[in-house]
Amino acid sequence: MAWTRAVVGARLAGLLGGARPYVSRAVRGARVRLGGGVRALRTRSPRAGTARFALVASALGVAVAVLAVTAAGPWGAGGRRVAERERAAAAATGAAHGSGSRAGAPRPAPSAAAVLTGLDRPGVTGESLAGILDPLLSDPSLGDRRGAAVVDVSTGRRLYAKDADAGLTPASTTKIATAVAALSALGPEHRLTTRTVLEPRTRKVVLVGGGDPTLTARKKTGGWAGLRALADSTAAALKKRHLTSVTLAYDTSLYAGTTRHPIGVNENLAEVTPLTVDEGRLDDSGSGPATRTPDPAGDAAHRFAALLGTHGVKAAEKGSARATGRARTLASVQSPPLSAVVERMLTNSDNDIAEALARHTALATGGEGSFEGGAAAVGAQVKKLGLPVGGAEFHDGSGLDRRDKLTARLLTSLLALAGSADHPELRTVLTGLPIAGFTGTLSDRYEGTDTHAGTGLVRAKTGSLTGVNTLAGTVVTAGGRLLAFAFLTENSMDQPTARAALDRAAARLAG
Repeated sequence: MAWTRAVVGARLAGLLGGARPYVSRAVRGARVRLGGGVRALRTRSPRAGTARFALVASALGVAVAVLAVTAAGPWGAGGRRVAERERAAAAATGAAHGSGSRAGAPRPAPSAAAVLTGLDRPGVTGESLAGILDPLLSDPSLGDRRGAAVVDVSTGRRLYAKDADAGLTPASTTKIATAVAALSALGPEHRLTTRTVLEPRTRKVVLVGGGDPTLTARKKTGGWAGLRALADSTAAALKKRHLTSVTLAYDTSLYAGTTRHPIGVNENLAEVTPLTVDEGRLDDSGSGPATRTPDPAGDAAHRFAALLGTHGVKAAEKGSARATGRARTLASVQSPPLSAVVERMLTNSDNDIAEALARHTALATGGEGSFEGGAAAVGAQVKKLGLPVGGAEFHDGSGLDRRDKLTARLLTSLLALAGSADHPELRTVLTGLPIAGFTGTLSDRYEGTDTHAGTGLVRAKTGSLTGVNTLAGTVVTAGGRLLAFAFLTENSMDQPTARAALDRAAARLAG
């Protein structure tokens, strides 16, 4: 979208010199629509995909129409195209229009193909990239270990590589691999279900966690599955059975192993359990670090019991218990499609979602829903896709574990695969990447004069741990080519300076 605005805007500026004022007003209107479309990308909801693409299509249509009108000029003082005026004069004198043999004869308006030819200029070469990136990636602020790669997404051709096969700590760029693994194993339309069941011939209700990390108890759900809606439906189902006093247990048997990440208690990740609301946050935040409850499942059940009470159903809490196979479903709520969940994970660098998706990948492929099982499943799924896994090590789904290792070659291969026509199910791996200067973890970056060229054109997953700074994503070049890039660095003690250096490198790819 931002690429469209930049390129079309440049073409319009060059063509409008002789246009009449009303054409200029049309161009300004097109730019407003395009700019509004980019700003609309700041707010992402799980059902925004269709509307977003419709906006892009309509805005581009307006811009192309203005291009055609402008290119068809020049225009006379009365608002009539000069070519038409000359054609009328030629008809009056019996001359043939468009013969091309007479000096000054009017030229036909260019075809749409001719108008758009400039959008496909030759792109960068490997030699030119080396001259650009080598000095930038030699910045001492990046530390003493670096790996980098750049690939043309449309052709798969590698344009640049510098220690591209070195296994380095990827930090949150690990989420790119987790996203590809989950989408390929489960499919983009897969949904995560949280439900309540009633044990037969009892008053025992069980709240069964389905591993939905986006489940929320807030009044405004933003399109995500709501605990309040589940309580509403459950209470209605119980009243139909003339039950207004029940016991309530909760089932977290979907996952196995420890709930605590190897890094220990951390504001970047709650205890990993298949039943949690609002990611166990104890404030009203929706992303980023926050104090978390030590018992997400127990707290979710407690809040659910309170919600049942507002509907006149008294629920006595009984703690954790596994639902039997004989239990009958009372009600359920589902997450948006997995594609939307993946986008949220990548845009916000959401660790809770990442660990959940690693476990779901394991469960879908016959593995165990644990830290170890999820990590093994992500690695196995990536390998199954035929990607270069040499040097890669997976220990979690989020990248918080410093033992994780990825290569620049693998990251660019993952991104190129997501952009391949053969894998449309992976497309949200690209659309979920933060947009430089606009969304997610890149919303406050690319503001300097040396990185501004990347604003709106760079989409990338960030990664940061102490001494580790990484950036991997896509960029549209001045020639209209889509490139995938990955920069991984280690042993830097100046994070702000290192981030700025990586941003400069990505921005230079844009032009």
